Parts: sequence; structure tokens; C-alpha cells
Amino acid sequence: MIPQSFIEELLHRVDIVDVVERYVHLKKAGANYQACCPFHTEKTPSFTVSPTKQFYHCFGCGAHGSAIGFVMEYRGLNFVEAVKELASSAGMTVLETRGPDSQVRPKDAPDLYALMQVATRYYRDELKKSEHAIAYLKKRGLTGEIAARYGIGYAPPGWQNLTAVYSDYGAPALVEVGLVVTGEDGKRYDRFRDRIMFPIVNHRGLIVGFGGRVLEQGEPKYLNSPETPLFEKGREVYGLYQARRAIRDAGKVVVVEGYMDVVALAQHGVEYAVATLGTATTPFHVQKLLRQADHVIYCFDGDEAGRRAAWRALENTLGQLADGKHVGFLFLPDGEDPDTYVRKFGKAQFESLLGQAIPLSAFLLRELTGRVDLATHEGRAQLVRDAKPLVTLITAPTLSLLLRKRLAELAGIGPGELDALYQIKMPATPHVPQKTAPRRQLSIVLRLIEMVLFAPQLAKTFEADALISARDVPIEGVQSSELEALGRLLEFVMSRPQLPTSGEILEHFRGTPNSGVFGQAAAAQARWDERRLSEEELAVEFCGAGDQLRNLLRRAQIGALHDKLRDEGWSPEDKDRYRRLQQRPAAAEK
Repeated sequence: MIPQSFIEELLHRVDIVDVVERYVHLKKAGANYQACCPFHTEKTPSFTVSPTKQFYHCFGCGAHGSAIGFVMEYRGLNFVEAVKELASSAGMTVLETRGPDSQVRPKDAPDLYALMQVATRYYRDELKKSEHAIAYLKKRGLTGEIAARYGIGYAPPGWQNLTAVYSDYGAPALVEVGLVVTGEDGKRYDRFRDRIMFPIVNHRGLIVGFGGRVLEQGEPKYLNSPETPLFEKGREVYGLYQARRAIRDAGKVVVVEGYMDVVALAQHGVEYAVATLGTATTPFHVQKLLRQADHVIYCFDGDEAGRRAAWRALENTLGQLADGKHVGFLFLPDGEDPDTYVRKFGKAQFESLLGQAIPLSAFLLRELTGRVDLATHEGRAQLVRDAKPLVTLITAPTLSLLLRKRLAELAGIGPGELDALYQIKMPATPHVPQKTAPRRQLSIVLRLIEMVLFAPQLAKTFEADALISARDVPIEGVQSSELEALGRLLEFVMSRPQLPTSGEILEHFRGTPNSGVFGQAAAAQARWDERRLSEEELAVEFCGAGDQLRNLLRRAQIGALHDKLRDEGWSPEDKDRYRRLQQRPAAAEK
């Protein structure tokens, strides 16, 4: 867990304009900066970055947030990863609070990433010396340019070649990162020998492991680094670092089975391909991929092994889906893999096949119905039973509903009957308001939150005492969650020695019960930008909204006291409170 004080210090040190400009070309536009949004396709710039608020916002798709939020969205990182990346660029060391069982590396411990970099350079140098390895890569259709892009190297034959680059071959760290193994006789030797070496790069561009492929025949065909402090194969995706821009440009990512498939596709212009690392696709892989693109295509061999791998990928994808995300499955012709297919038929033909990928829902239903006899009651009952653990994993509400409707049709039962069997409770039908009552009217509290987020200095002009005294009183037209969020917001701004920026406010409340309210308010910042109010005009509007809220709070408290008098009578404290409320002049209605 990263302390909040560290987050605040980090946001003080970094400038969101500098952070965004590492990835997006910005142009000055008045007090702000502008660009085409990196999160959706557009021709007219609608993405703005405010140096004063340390906040970005897209008028087109609504994306918004702080420097940390931008790195999370653009790079597909989680919160901790984004903080660490920003901290590194700012020369800060991330301080995490740890549990009693956490292991912290000593300050004088060797730099494991540096050890991996040394090995990478060694393997690349050895590739240049090996005619045999170079001939193999040329035979596979790879150029020196693509080999350099992916850092491909060669581990020569022999047992202790790495002694040439590590002065202390007996160092425990070499075993820790998986470069060296200890045999049963206690002697050490290189893990990778006579193999083409594919460095595995994490989201920061650092080498965390290797995949080694035999040049001709041999077992295992691929040898991967073991699990290490740097490398967890269930979380890393090969080629993702190199493919990020191509994935964003194409709007899709293709998941293949092998390192060579990724490199061969890139060689032929399909640069948005990645691979899992000798393991089934995991939920962590899926999360990473769906952060990068709305369209994910799993491309597998058409044999039985490929279909088993596809089914495992489907099972681990269901729980990560969201409406608007598209997942498909492509099975290549018998005897082909992406490497051989793209070399034979080229980019255009391969991309044509991608367009014919089977949607996840169709693949799921095809596989399930293929196992049963739908002409019999027993077969249809089996279908319903087999589908239940899969369909109930899906959290995307619309896709789940449509799949259940189709399953009910195939089983010959009603959708309600299927939901009853699956113990799915449908939400009550929402009340449709009459035309005279707008469906959504901005509450006065949310309006105040929006204004403080837009101009935090306004918080210093609001008298918060009324909020505290009315904390437990229901107020018509005011949600308690919004009222609480306003109180927390005013408290936070007033407690800061320096006025916080909009970006700092959002980060402070990230992950709290109030984050939803602040996210809703943040999405409306464009409206306040467009109005172009002067400081005086904004202050007058804020003061008026504050008066309206205080009147609501006053009336609600008086009404609550009247109810109490009728039901149970007043205490001396209640009488005093009522007298003070009656004496307090009502603010002028705006």
C-alpha cells in the first residue's frame, strides 16, 4: 500500500503536461493544451490538458483524470504500477507500507534488472557471431531489423558460457533470476544453451525473463525462465511492450501461441500481435489486453490442442468482459500456425482471416451445443447445466442477458425459467418519469461539488457548519452520499496547507466510497470550461448554490423537529436547536 502523502508529493513533482506529452503530441490552446484523444478515434482535437488543474479531459469520450490516471489508461497499468513509473521518472523511491510477512530486498542487493540486461547484451552479441543461428532466423524469414526490435539473441552451446560476462558466476542472484541452475551434483550451469533467445519485456521496457527456442529438433521446443521475483508468466504478455502503439492504431490485439508467431507477424506488418508465455491465458492476461484494446482476437492452431487452448482462454475471459468489448476466436487451417500462414499468404490474407473470427458468444454456444443432442429433453437439460458455470461468470450485463435469452431458446424454455434455474434475480423495472419531471436533474449538492472540483479555492467561501448539523437528516432531492462527499471535499481542501489541484483531489478520493460521486463530477468539468465564467461570476454562482443548500438543510431540520415533537416530544436540547433555527435568517433564494 502506498501512503497518501507519497501520492500527494508525487503529483506535486510531476507536471501532467510533461507526462501526457511523452505519449501524445500536444498543442497550446489558450491556457490549456490540446490534441486528438488517444483513447478514441477522432479527427478534430477534443482532448485537453490543464496545467493549472493538473487534469486532463476529453470532450468526446469523457475520459478524464490526473497524471496517474492518464498513465494507467494509456499504458494499461494498475494504480501501483502507474505510481511506480511516474515516481521513477521524478527521481522518487516508492515507499510502500508492508505487512509483517512482506520481504524487502536489502539496499545492497544486486540489481536484478541489470543482471538480465547484461545477459540480453551477451545473447545478442553471440547471435552476431553464430552463422548457424543467423541462417536459422533468415530461413524463418526474419530480418536483422525485426530481430533488433525484439532483442532476439542466441545462447551458444556449452555449460558455463555466462562466466564470460559475470565475474561472480556463483552469485545467488543468477539463480534467483533463472539464468543459472544448480545440478544434482551441486555444480552450476547455464539454463539456456544452443537456443534462439527471446527477451520478455515488462510494461516499463525492462527485461524480466527469456524464452529460448531450439534451432532444429529437440525437447522442450521452448524453454522459459522460471518464476522469479521479476517474472510471473501468468501476468506477462510477450510482445505487448513493442506492440502498444500498433494495438492502439489498429484498435485490436491478436493473441497467438508462440514467440516466433509474434515476431513473424510483425515482420510481415501485423504488429499488433502478442503471445502468452507457455501457459494458458489467465485472467490477468485478459485484463491487460482489454485495457489496451476493445477488440481481442485469440488465434490458435486448428488442431485439438489449439481448441483446448481456445476453450481455456474463453473460460478465463468470461469474468473480465464488459459490454462494448469484443472477443473473437480464429482457428487456422490444419497444419498452419500464424508464422507459417503469414509467410505463405501475406498480411492481407491473414487480416482477412481475422475479420472472420468467431465471436466469443458464438464459440461458446457452438461448443456447448456440439456436446449434446438438442432433439431430446435430456440433451437440452444437459445444455442448461453445462452452460450455468460459464454464463454466470459473465459480468457484462447486456451480453449476459442476450446469451441467457439464446440459451433459453435452444433449451425450449422461457428466459425467466432459465434465470430461475440459474438463481439470477432480475432488477425491478425502472420507473419511467413523466415528461413534466426530468429524468435527471442535477442536484444542488453535485453542482457544488462540480464547482469546487473546477475551482478548489471556492471551498474556502463555504460555511460547512450547516452540513455537520444536518448530517443525519433526510433532505428531499439530496442524496446522502452526495452530501457526505461534499463535506469530505470541503474538509480535504481546507486541511491542505496549499490549495490542491483538481487532479490531486481526484487521486485523494480514488478507491474511497465517495469516488463514484467525484467521478461523476469530474466528467462534467467540460461544461464548466465551456461556460468560461470569470472568477467573480463563478463565485457569485457558487454563493447562490450554497445559499440554496443551506435553505434546504434548514427546512429539513425544522421539519424533522416537528415530526419529533408530534411523535415523542422535545428535549431541552431540541427546543434550543429549534429556536436557533428559527432565528437564523433564510438565505435569499437564487
